[in-house]
Amino acid sequence: MPPKRPTHKVTLQLTGGSAAVVDLGKMLGQTGVNLVEIKRRYDEMSSSQRGDIVPVEVTVFDDRSFALRLKTPPTAFLIRRALDGKGSSRPGHETAGTLSTETLRAIALRKLPDLNTTDIDAAMRTVAGTARSMGVMVAG
Repeated sequence: MPPKRPTHKVTLQLTGGSAAVVDLGKMLGQTGVNLVEIKRRYDEMSSSQRGDIVPVEVTVFDDRSFALRLKTPPTAFLIRRALDGKGSSRPGHETAGTLSTETLRAIALRKLPDLNTTDIDAAMRTVAGTARSMGVMVAG
């Protein structure tokens, strides 16, 4: 039996623990894969992150089977959650809030598996850059 070949690879940002079949159908409907099974497996895998936005990479193979790989929530989502709000409507002109160094480190540690570095200081600089682009000040 020849090895399975991937035919589609899609990254979706879904709500952890409760993915909407509509969102899955928009991107994966034409592949012929079982959407209900993808939803069931995604909800099962992301149940510990219920309510977060949890990106998932869906790889569909030529025999209509699939593989799921969860990623960490987007940095902007984690920063907004830490501030209990949103970014500035005019970054660079208005400040949306301030992140403490401890909060910055916590977000960087959570994002570390998906970043292209293994150094926590470099990860903190990456997260700080995202915060600045959202109009969020970084203390320290």
